[in-house]
Amino acid sequence: MNRTDLRDRCSRLSTPLICDACLRLGVRYEIPGPGIRSLRAGGRVAGRVAVARHHGSVDVFLEAIETAEDGDVLVIDNGGRLDEGCVGDLTVLEAQGSGLGGIVVWGAHRDSAELAEIDLPVFSYGSCPSGPRRLDPRPHDALGSASFGGFRVDATHFVVGDDDGVAFVPLERGDEVLAAAESLRTRERRQAEAIRSGTSLRSQLAFADYLAERNRDPSYTLRAHLKRVGGAIEE
Repeated sequence: MNRTDLRDRCSRLSTPLICDACLRLGVRYEIPGPGIRSLRAGGRVAGRVAVARHHGSVDVFLEAIETAEDGDVLVIDNGGRLDEGCVGDLTVLEAQGSGLGGIVVWGAHRDSAELAEIDLPVFSYGSCPSGPRRLDPRPHDALGSASFGGFRVDATHFVVGDDDGVAFVPLERGDEVLAAAESLRTRERRQAEAIRSGTSLRSQLAFADYLAERNRDPSYTLRAHLKRVGGAIEE
């Protein structure tokens, strides 16, 4: 799947749909802890991961941008630190000018007002006025893999983000995950329209039948019932 196709298809899908598709297919995906947000409301990002492990100097970002391809998303591992803004306006402008698809930070940004004027998605855990006051030894694999919220990500993943947060998905399963998410979107839209037209969700899901079957068999779950009737609430 090429980068343009990935970005375009993800632009029509929410992160919940993509996560639900992964669950349906048994694809392992990763989500960081709550709190990561787009700098701008309604911001969206999607693209192959290009990692940079921050150690106190901007050079690792510039090197990651140098080696990234058009549409890649710079994923910055700053250990979740909120006591320094590791990325600011100059780095974001450089990423934009180099054709990157966005920046996702396990940590904080700064220069919020300037970043809001730049047409490049930035997701982080908040802002801090201070830049780094340290210079640690550079990790040997600073551009190879990154930790993000307790799990590892690298160029074999793609990242998607919106108002609900971000998710990392194996790139090799991207086509089938997005196809499943598109199918779920169609089904959920149909169910939502039926509710608006007066057909309750309980009726669509034959919920009374589920309750009756559960009374007969306490081990019968709603998920098993939804598989039988084709519901799209949970998987």
